[in-house]
Amino acid sequence: MSQDVSSTENHEESTEQRDYIKGLVLAFLLTIASFSVVWFKLLTGPAALVLLGLLALVQCAAQIRYFLHVDGRSHRDDLLLILFTSLIILIIVGGTIWILWNQHARMM
Repeated sequence: MSQDVSSTENHEESTEQRDYIKGLVLAFLLTIASFSVVWFKLLTGPAALVLLGLLALVQCAAQIRYFLHVDGRSHRDDLLLILFTSLIILIIVGGTIWILWNQHARMM
């Protein structure tokens, strides 16, 4: 009986360590990709901004999945909290950009 519990705990610990390593490698690769786009000037202007934005979103998703352990199957309350927080941030940032753009248009 105790061997079953011990083997289950070892398996869960091994799976958790594997997830941390996957997350670390993914975060590292995404960070290197972002720096490469800027450093080597692979893209410029709006295309670079769009690619960097997409890489940032993937980086956020990787952080949430691998380090905060929030996935679609479990921790529903945590997921809803993160989605609501993202909505509030989107409203604040979108509203700020809208107001600044309107102010710029009125001054020109």
